[in-house]
Amino acid sequence: MNLFEITGSETDPVYQALEISNGNRHYGFLNSVVVASLDTGRPFLSQAIIKALNFHAIICLHSHAGDYRPCPVKVGGYSPPEHYRVQGLMDDFVNNVNRNWEETDPVALATYVLWRINYIHPFINGNGRTARAAAYYVLCVKSGGWLPGKIILPELLRSNREKYIAALQAVDKSLKNGQLDLAPLHVVVSRLLEEQLTT
Repeated sequence: MNLFEITGSETDPVYQALEISNGNRHYGFLNSVVVASLDTGRPFLSQAIIKALNFHAIICLHSHAGDYRPCPVKVGGYSPPEHYRVQGLMDDFVNNVNRNWEETDPVALATYVLWRINYIHPFINGNGRTARAAAYYVLCVKSGGWLPGKIILPELLRSNREKYIAALQAVDKSLKNGQLDLAPLHVVVSRLLEEQLTT
C-alpha cells in the first residue's frame, strides 16, 4: 500500500492518521536501536540504521521506504545532489561520522548528522524525520542512553520548524561560500536539547 498514491495528498485524513501512527512506532524503534547499540557495545552509526529509521517513518505512506531514492527530487528551492551520487555521499558521510565518533562532542556530532542527511536528502520522503531521528540516535548513544525529557529533541525541532529550517539554510549557504559552518544549527540544537532536559 502506498497511501500517497491512493489519496494523492499528504493532507488527506487517512494519510495523516497513518503518519501519526508511524511516528509513534518510529520513536519506539529508535529507542530500541539506541538500547541495542549500547547493550551490544556497538556504538556507531550505520547506513542500515539510517535506512531502518526511514522505513519506519514512511512505510505504507510512500514508495521506496528505507531505500535510497532512485530519482531526482526538489525541496522547495533546493535541489539535492543527483540520485546517482547518493550512495557514495552516504558512504562518505557515515564513514566520517564514525571516524570522528570518539573525539567529537555529542551535540556537535548530532548537529552534523542532522544537517548532512537533510543536505544529501537520500530518500524519496521522510528525510527530515530520518535526519532528526538519526541525530537523536547519535546524541543518545554518545551520551550513554536515552535522554530524559517530556518532549524529545526530534519533536522539538519539528515544532520549531521555522528556526530549524533557517539554520539548515544558513549552514547550506556557508558551504556554498567554501567554509562549512554548523554554528547556526548547533545553536538551535543546543537550545532545544536544553529545553528537553529541563522540562
